[in-house]
Amino acid sequence: LELNKSRMREKTDKMEENKATRKLRVCVATCNRADYSKLAPIMFGIKANPDEFELEVVVLGSHLIDDYGNTFRMIEQDDFDIGSKLHTIVRGEDEAAMVESVGLALVKLPDVLHRLRPDVLVVHGDRFDALALATAAALMNIRILHLEGGEVSGTIDDSIRHAISKLAHYHACCTRTAEQHLIAMCEDHTRILLAGCPSYDKLLAAHHRDDYMDIIRNWLGDNVKEHDYIVALQHPVTTDIKNSIKIYELMLDALISFNKKTLVLFPNIDAGSKEMVRVMRKKGVEQHPNFRAVKHVPFEQFIQLVCHAGAMIGNSSCGVREAGAFGTPVINLGSRQTGRETGENVLHVRDADTQNKIYHALELQFGKRYPCSKIYGDGNAVPRILKFLQTIDLDEPLQKTFCFPPVKEWDISQDIDHILETQSALAVDLGGTNLRVAIVSMRGKIVKKYTQANPKTYETRMELILKMCMEAVIDAVHLNCRILGVGVSTGGRVNPQEGVILHSTKLIQEWSSIDIRTPISDALHLPVWVDNDGNCAALAEKKFGHGKGVENFVTIITGTGIGGGIIQHNELIHGSTFCAAELGHIMVSLDGPECMCGSRGCIEAYASGMALQKEAKRLHDEELLEVEGMVDLKKAESVSAIHLINAARLGNHKAEAVLRTAGMALGVGIINILHMVNPSLVILSGVLAAHYQAPVQQVIGQRALTSAQSIQVLTSDLEEPALLGAASMVLDYTTRRIY
Repeated sequence: LELNKSRMREKTDKMEENKATRKLRVCVATCNRADYSKLAPIMFGIKANPDEFELEVVVLGSHLIDDYGNTFRMIEQDDFDIGSKLHTIVRGEDEAAMVESVGLALVKLPDVLHRLRPDVLVVHGDRFDALALATAAALMNIRILHLEGGEVSGTIDDSIRHAISKLAHYHACCTRTAEQHLIAMCEDHTRILLAGCPSYDKLLAAHHRDDYMDIIRNWLGDNVKEHDYIVALQHPVTTDIKNSIKIYELMLDALISFNKKTLVLFPNIDAGSKEMVRVMRKKGVEQHPNFRAVKHVPFEQFIQLVCHAGAMIGNSSCGVREAGAFGTPVINLGSRQTGRETGENVLHVRDADTQNKIYHALELQFGKRYPCSKIYGDGNAVPRILKFLQTIDLDEPLQKTFCFPPVKEWDISQDIDHILETQSALAVDLGGTNLRVAIVSMRGKIVKKYTQANPKTYETRMELILKMCMEAVIDAVHLNCRILGVGVSTGGRVNPQEGVILHSTKLIQEWSSIDIRTPISDALHLPVWVDNDGNCAALAEKKFGHGKGVENFVTIITGTGIGGGIIQHNELIHGSTFCAAELGHIMVSLDGPECMCGSRGCIEAYASGMALQKEAKRLHDEELLEVEGMVDLKKAESVSAIHLINAARLGNHKAEAVLRTAGMALGVGIINILHMVNPSLVILSGVLAAHYQAPVQQVIGQRALTSAQSIQVLTSDLEEPALLGAASMVLDYTTRRIY
């Protein structure tokens, strides 16, 4: 053991010495406008660290073709020195031309790579040009970092992408699913970085621009309005060229009929693109007053156009990836993106065989806005990739090793912080007194918590929520936590489908008919889930507490009010108008005390903290509360339920009678629940749970049907059920969702 430790120290010292004496020479090769949008942020990051890296840039493919915009110029405009320009495209835009282009690239690349002698070649994606790059580098013993491997999209792109992954030595992927695919392909999990998409670093930082309307008008005319135009981008499918041309024609017909301003981008250089351009010109798109056909749009401006569009249509990966970050509605046509992970903003028209089908999809999607999605990145990909590059040991053997079979399990963590971050949720709990925000890990650990007094007005409350969430998101990066989304727990009746608080409790003012999802999602660029505090408590028990693995159970919160949630067949019950599980308002008496809901005889009117406090004040005013051994209540700030409970413990018969009635009311209410939904477990949560557990179990044993008397009543072990439940909405959804 000591010998191994000594060797590890020697290796680490050697790596540090090598880093101090030489820079890592990184060659970034870009083939087209699409891959440059992903590679440019990395290139800027490398250029910004001249003490660590030496950047070489190679440009080839459609960058150098006039018909596709001569897009190498934007690389020069970004102030990058292009070391080599390789004309590798054989024109023809058919299958044979693609093969010949790969061959031409393989002829030209060896001289360039021999001259540059990079330590690492960075290759992106699934283009045939990239396959030539990876093949040449692998045969010349140059280490390869492949971006966006492991994804599934259908067509020949999958085969090319996976072939590049097998040639590559290192991988920077975008999603957890892609990472698992690479592991299943026997790639070494220690050489896989879950980074996110580098383009997200740029688009999340830059899409809120004050001049976005100037950009929109520049490309589409002065009369166009925000969210009232369409961006169309359709590429050929090389394994089914004839059908992809037909879909393109139907799409243009549908767009002409839909009669909205539309920006049409020319297709890429794949086989079939020439025929698609002919179709576009045959339709007169370039002369049509509603259309603007362009070969290229700079990425920074393209971000603005997609962000503020009424819809995006076609089969570009941008639609299923980048557009989700803005919540822009997307219509994805055909099979080119089959298998891609997508957000809820994407409507798939797999069999786009009629104009009417595409037109109907436009009617469904146009003008909608969706919660923004971070499936493909959180804006921090480039720092992770640069850190990953710095850990490459050039003294390690170049020969790849494969892992047969895959050895990495879902819950194996690693010590190297850039390889695996802690998947976490941002939880928000809006109580009557305090507003709390917490970073919660996948295992239910509260990594960090923030607490402030809950403001009395809507404006100040929303401002504080956003401020606390932003602070937590910033802290999460330093705490090595990846925030997957935001869960909000709040009192009152909530529509979780829309993220709207329909009616609030009286404890939270100015909090009815409030859309809380949209402002949080817009500010943080994260998906947001919302539910009431009772339902969140049930979800917390289901994921982290006594309800884990239990198919049917009920959680009851005993605090200031009485609430709860019902889990039936492993699913939370909301009801037709989202007022299911209003357990505190089950009536146990026809003429009992008045409840805050306006009715009488509710459980909450007997057993809530407010009800007990009311009774404690009544006894105190009648000088019937204090008994020997109690703290002098005149010195206390106010009389509370705790004083009533302490008085009962010290033998106060009046206080005992109040608590006996409260326990009976709660027990009878729970019996009604048992007889209606027949759960296998009842969990009491909240500050009064421990006090009520024994009386409730006793009432059930005395009054419930025989078949329900054996149902167990437990007190919750969770300290923060509202926060944990809010987090569970995020963690369960984002890690299980299959599109």
